[in-house]
Amino acid sequence: MVNVAVLGYGTVGSGVVEIINGGQFLKKAGDEINVKAILDIRKFPGDTYENLVTDNYDNILGDDEISIIVETMGGLKPAYDFTKRALLKGKSVVTSNKELVATHGAELLSLAKENNVSYLFEASVGGGIPIIRPLNNCLAANDITSILGILNGTTNYILTQMFKNGVSFENALSDAQAKGYAEQNPAADIEGHDACRKIAILSSLAYGKHINSNEIKTEGITKISSADVNYAEAEGYSIKLIGRSKNLGDGVYACVSPVMLPKGHPLSDVEDVFNAILVNGSATGDVMFYGKGAGKLPTASAVVADVIDIVKHKGYGAPFWEDGGVTVAINPDPVKMYVRVCDNGRGASAVTAIFGEVKMLKSEPGEIVFITDNLPENEFDDCILKLQGILGQDSIINTITVL
Repeated sequence: MVNVAVLGYGTVGSGVVEIINGGQFLKKAGDEINVKAILDIRKFPGDTYENLVTDNYDNILGDDEISIIVETMGGLKPAYDFTKRALLKGKSVVTSNKELVATHGAELLSLAKENNVSYLFEASVGGGIPIIRPLNNCLAANDITSILGILNGTTNYILTQMFKNGVSFENALSDAQAKGYAEQNPAADIEGHDACRKIAILSSLAYGKHINSNEIKTEGITKISSADVNYAEAEGYSIKLIGRSKNLGDGVYACVSPVMLPKGHPLSDVEDVFNAILVNGSATGDVMFYGKGAGKLPTASAVVADVIDIVKHKGYGAPFWEDGGVTVAINPDPVKMYVRVCDNGRGASAVTAIFGEVKMLKSEPGEIVFITDNLPENEFDDCILKLQGILGQDSIINTITVL
């Protein structure tokens, strides 16, 4: 029998206990798996597993019968300390904690290797969508050249409601919160931080070097208004929050931002809380992974799959990437940009003088909306500064990358 301890008895942690103790799929492991302890500072009177709950991590760490720790606490503290201590003690760790993997993944993977145990994190990206293991194993014969994905179900649900039902950002967010898709404090989702951590993990794994999520240019969806939705729809585009990265050989480009996708693009029709990730490999070309990116049982299923993998393959076995040495570069490819500005009467002439040939969109009074020709990122930024110099510092309402 393999004994497991679960750290954190919240949504995902309780799902892990439910699946493991259900046991119907665990014959695949070749051994019986048992949850022996649950760590949580709360009490759960009347819960089926209340007798397993402890608030003392040392009791778990000192139990030699527990060989696998499942960390579903989230955040960096105390998850980082607990994980590090477990690996040093010779216990394998499975996690759904994207912030911890994005920040300390290289160090923790190295510790796992040194102690001949595993550190697995399939559930940290994409919830129940298999993506970490395929990148590490199934696509191992490829050089991964780029990753493009809808990595956050909350923001995708909000944008879907804005496009399909014509609601405002604020009302779509309230709806997402009422349905449990968004936290009461939704900042990590709507400001892009969640997607940023996920693209950092995927890029680190795909390109073999630790990508610091703090270096990734990140913009959320809080500036997207009903007017932007209407302009995009009129031109045959949808708007999605996209995490993207590209292997430059001597560096990496990575970014998270809203993107206007043409109808027909593989990601343009991905709706509601679903995620989708396009991975381009040197041998396979584009491969797409699609499914629910969050939720109690989808995420817990990915966690338990990692537990089963450890039970089946005892000893060290984990993804790996090197620590440090990669600088996140600016976008090497010229792109088109959607620009929406306030017009003070000089807007049209200023736009033409600064940007040259652009596509003017039919716009509301007092606004000018246009799509630029392909421009390098730094050149576009310079043009925006010049436009602000003529129209005013607060004249730029929104800018969105156009693919």
